[in-house]
Amino acid sequence: MSTPILATKLYIPPPRAKIVLRPRLIERLNEGLSSGRKLTLISASAGFGKTTLVSEWIATCGRPVAWLSLDEGDNDPARFLTYLIAALQTIAANIGEGVLGALQSPQPPSIESILTALLNEITTIPDNFILVLDDYHIIDSKPVDNALAFLLEYLPPQMHLVIATREDPPLPLARLRVRSQLTELRAADLRFTPVETAEFLNQMMGLNLSAENIAALEARTEGWIAGLQLAALSMQGNKDVSGFIREFAGDHRYIVNYLVEEVLQNQPEPIRRFLLQTAILDKLNGPLCDAVTGKEEGNAQLEALQRGNFFVIPLDDKRNWYRYHHLFADVLRMHLMAEQPDQVPVLHRRASEWYEHNGSPDNTIRHALAAGDFERAATLVELAVPEMRRNRQGATVTELGWLRALPDELVHFRPVLCVDYAYALFGGGEVEAVEARLRDAERWLDMTAGARERPKASAEGMIVVNEEEFRRLPGMIALLRAARALAQGDMPETAKNARRVLDLAPEDAHLMLGGAASSLGLVAWTSGDLDTACRMTADGMASVRRAGYISSAIGGAIVLADIQIAQGHLHEAMTTYERALQWATEPGTPALAVRGAADMYVGMSAVHREHNDLQTATQHLLTSQALGELAGLPQNPYRWCAAMARIREAHGDLDGALALLDQAERLYDANFSPNVRPIATRKTRVWVAQGRLGEALDWVREQGLSVDNELSYLHEFDHITLARVLLARYQSDYTEGAISGVVGLLERLLKAAEERGGKGSMIEILVLQALAYHAQGDLPAALLPLQYALALAEPQGYIRMFLDEGSSMRQLLREASARKIMPDYTDKLLATFEAEKRKNEDKPDLPPAQPLIEPLSQRELKILQLIAQGLSNREIGERLFLALDTIKGHNRKIFDKLQVQSRTEAIARARELGLL
Repeated sequence: MSTPILATKLYIPPPRAKIVLRPRLIERLNEGLSSGRKLTLISASAGFGKTTLVSEWIATCGRPVAWLSLDEGDNDPARFLTYLIAALQTIAANIGEGVLGALQSPQPPSIESILTALLNEITTIPDNFILVLDDYHIIDSKPVDNALAFLLEYLPPQMHLVIATREDPPLPLARLRVRSQLTELRAADLRFTPVETAEFLNQMMGLNLSAENIAALEARTEGWIAGLQLAALSMQGNKDVSGFIREFAGDHRYIVNYLVEEVLQNQPEPIRRFLLQTAILDKLNGPLCDAVTGKEEGNAQLEALQRGNFFVIPLDDKRNWYRYHHLFADVLRMHLMAEQPDQVPVLHRRASEWYEHNGSPDNTIRHALAAGDFERAATLVELAVPEMRRNRQGATVTELGWLRALPDELVHFRPVLCVDYAYALFGGGEVEAVEARLRDAERWLDMTAGARERPKASAEGMIVVNEEEFRRLPGMIALLRAARALAQGDMPETAKNARRVLDLAPEDAHLMLGGAASSLGLVAWTSGDLDTACRMTADGMASVRRAGYISSAIGGAIVLADIQIAQGHLHEAMTTYERALQWATEPGTPALAVRGAADMYVGMSAVHREHNDLQTATQHLLTSQALGELAGLPQNPYRWCAAMARIREAHGDLDGALALLDQAERLYDANFSPNVRPIATRKTRVWVAQGRLGEALDWVREQGLSVDNELSYLHEFDHITLARVLLARYQSDYTEGAISGVVGLLERLLKAAEERGGKGSMIEILVLQALAYHAQGDLPAALLPLQYALALAEPQGYIRMFLDEGSSMRQLLREASARKIMPDYTDKLLATFEAEKRKNEDKPDLPPAQPLIEPLSQRELKILQLIAQGLSNREIGERLFLALDTIKGHNRKIFDKLQVQSRTEAIARARELGLL
């Protein structure tokens, strides 16, 4: 179920019928748009007409516009991105569907992965458009700021971002200025000029002031629009206008306080009362206002306020919802607190009750907390949290906000809330704070006679609202302890608590049981117990799928297939990938299809590569990229780059492989799965293939590796790589001690791999044993491990395991063939060697490796090729069916990435890098 979207946040304020036109500012905004700048920043304190100016401009700019009005809830990165996508969908209906599915999963991808996918989808929007983020000053979240900075850095050329804010956002504004990518309007630009002041006061507000009074008022307010509007409202009906203007002065806050007081004093008592009592509301509509004020006058009052040019702003086309200008509302609330402090909780309670009956749990709880009605708020939170989690709304920030607003002594009496608190703390990264909340809950469980029973009266003072959740508490407590231990790398504690979950959880608690089984699978995998790891991971995957968490089941499929590959079961791994791909594309799961399918194609690519079907392997990676542009689980961008690096290696492009591994290292986002094949180790293997033994030996020293190290499964890949480094050194200088150490290490590694059932590693170790003995000239000794390796590898169709070892392996296979050792399989491998040799000069047309900090996209590479052919921007646009502005935007990005200033320089630099 998707996150509910409040449509009023996406509403574009229409231009007002009576407005002071501001052509000088509109011209500056249009100039920034036409020159291709990325960002328009409108930054000034409250009351300078920022929103009004933007709505006037976009009504005539000729581009589609997406609008997002921000509020405090958008400090949650998942909520911010959800609403950002919802805003974009107002101009491109299907954009971001896969990303929304990822956001709503229990283990969402990294922000950069999500934004990478979203940006690539935005590039498919055919028209230039504008995205407006209004009230960005409300955002006080570094993750959201970082997300916006990333979005801005890689902004597609057809998109222009507008930010309206009271304070500068923490973005790289200086860099944008230097690059001429920023248009900015500030308070000095937004102030009304004397001419605009006269038009506003006399024509819009109907005051008929003298030039002298207008000049005095403009000087007093310094052209501050809100101050002028409040002053005009205060002067309507005032007989001594000149005296009024002389009496007030000071800063904006003082003027607002003074003028609002004047405005309130001049209003009839019903309007004054309505303004004060409804000031507690962020958004207003007639029925809500009626519930808060206790009078049936809401619609009429709101319409009258808007007609009278009060600070009331419509939030939809039908004029159902409104809000007060923020600054006006702030001062109204100050007057309410000063005049009617006892009424404030009553008003909030009424608002909470209205929202409860109109299906808005968030607002219901917020107003209950504001009313100080903590008992009711606690009950509401306890009932709301399970539904929020079922809807996968990424509500950790919201939950923590609610729970922290409740008095601790109240939470302590509610065991379900204690565990909810622990869950939210864990999700928010506050792992160390989890245990104390779990103990608070356990105290009550100990006082009830049996964790599975209904709460008993003996637990005096305990409050349970949701008995179903209470019944699940023992298992949930154990699961959170298992998760906490897993996050801390404490495998024995993880296993102990996960087994406890299996004992305590109800039979129908499929998600809980699946989480426990999956945790046990990860523990077993970390220790090298591959059979147990495979069984428990499969059980966990089945349970979470039964619970309806398809994205978690797909994540389990990736883990399961990795374990199956370690077992040497390539066919089973392919079946796992194909089955999960089917889940990802089943009807009813459209939001998950892109990310799930993208992950599965990466995994299938690795199996096809081992089978030496490089064309299919490459196509699967390109399909993955097209489906989600690396928008899968947190590991997917890293896995994609690592998989493509292996294909580069197979084609002999070792520099390209290293470039991709460098990128994978930057993208690596650790999760609970053991990192059994570290990128640094993979890079060392490429160095060995390149003959860069000095760097490979440096890696050995940095890791503290030696042939006498104690062996463990987590470092098995490192030790096999150590054997490769030492074997290469022996082949370069024939040091006898080196080869004997390699043989001994490989014997120990083989024994350990056999004990754990790791046939994938066994095949590689046996291959290296054969090569080591062959290097010593002992052919009979070499053929024994080779025969064993062939026997293990043939049923699963291993090809690249042998092919990648080069000429030495080809010689050994010829000797094996001559001795009729597994002749069919041996001859097949030799035929593959010969075919590889024949096509060595005819390599596939892969995208060239790019040793750039930020690689060129496929679109940018195509445009670069057309530039090199001498085509003009217009000709390139016609060739690619793109607008001229779009081509110019791509050119700027190409020049930035290549760090050049002209087409000639770009072509020369691209040739240096091998891009052309």
